[in-house]
Amino acid sequence: MYPSESSAGRAHDAQDVPEFRASQGARRAEAPQEVLDAWVRETIAWHFDPATGSPFWLEFVRKAGWDPKREVTTFADLQRFGEFHDDWLRGGPVQRWIPRGLAGKPVFVFETGGTTGTPKTRIALEDFRIDYELFSETLPDEFFPRGSNWLMLGPSGPRRLRLSVEHLAQYRGGGICFCVDLDPRWVIKLIKKGWSEHLQAYKDHVIDQAVTILHAGHDIRCMFATPKLLESLALRLESMGTTIRKAGITGIFSGGTEFTPQWNRFAHEELLDGAYMTPTYGNTLMGLAPSAPSGPHNNYKITYHAPQPRAVIEVVAFEDHDRVVEYGQTGRVKLTTLTREFFMPGFLERDEGEREPPCDRYPWDGISGVRPYRGFASTTTVGVY
Repeated sequence: MYPSESSAGRAHDAQDVPEFRASQGARRAEAPQEVLDAWVRETIAWHFDPATGSPFWLEFVRKAGWDPKREVTTFADLQRFGEFHDDWLRGGPVQRWIPRGLAGKPVFVFETGGTTGTPKTRIALEDFRIDYELFSETLPDEFFPRGSNWLMLGPSGPRRLRLSVEHLAQYRGGGICFCVDLDPRWVIKLIKKGWSEHLQAYKDHVIDQAVTILHAGHDIRCMFATPKLLESLALRLESMGTTIRKAGITGIFSGGTEFTPQWNRFAHEELLDGAYMTPTYGNTLMGLAPSAPSGPHNNYKITYHAPQPRAVIEVVAFEDHDRVVEYGQTGRVKLTTLTREFFMPGFLERDEGEREPPCDRYPWDGISGVRPYRGFASTTTVGVY
């Protein structure tokens, strides 16, 4: 999964990225670490050039008193920045994150999945489209037919999922994406207040919307859904004497912290009625990490691989965030994002999991068993995810 200089059917203007993306063919011939290190150098050169960098990073390096363009030449050198602080993304002005080299171009702002307090926000121009175009390459046309209409059953509003899945549908042959209204912050409030009756009513309201769309004659073949909502939809359809597959859905991509191997098996055996499903791990800050093939052959184990070199996941020791754990060992998720729009080195996610080795499809480390980080698990409310 390396960015190419052009993509057939791309619905947006990619004039800014060809020189930033090296040739696809040349990069495939390099070792993944060489690709990543070269990408780091390109990213650093862009974000710390006074003509192209963002006000935030230019001010950061002015106060730090060192020059990343000279001192950062490999991915390992990014440790020089230390940890990326969560609060840097809370509050404004959000314009401080816009690289000067992209000034004047249309900008989106997306909230992360946070549920309380001032939300973390990320600016975006084309990243959400590029991320999902790369992910599109992993979807088998047999189950995600080109030109198909989609249903997006997940968070709406300021979350990037809504626009990203819509672009995915458009990119894959001009399909139309139908979306539901869903406010995850309201779901969290209902859970925290213990208003179980209201919570059930709101969930029913969301599923009502999905069922109405599926039965409106739009010939929807593909969908995104969080695990909890996918299960609720399947059970509702079952109560109506039908199934997800009989409703026309042939391909599903789903993601969320509840996506365990046990639930994966349950979904395939009890919910999907033969529809294809691929697990994903993603967020507003990273993009989308697809999974290696999962099923009966590996006891439904799910291993995610970040979209390197645009984003890198490391599984680091709980007591030493600069040390990557051994394969099979448990650690906290450390995320680095490296795009022309957004540079985020060493962000500690609120997740943990097990480090997994590279595979044929993704020749770099992966992560399995993703779940809420134990340090926050007792205070984390998962909601619709």
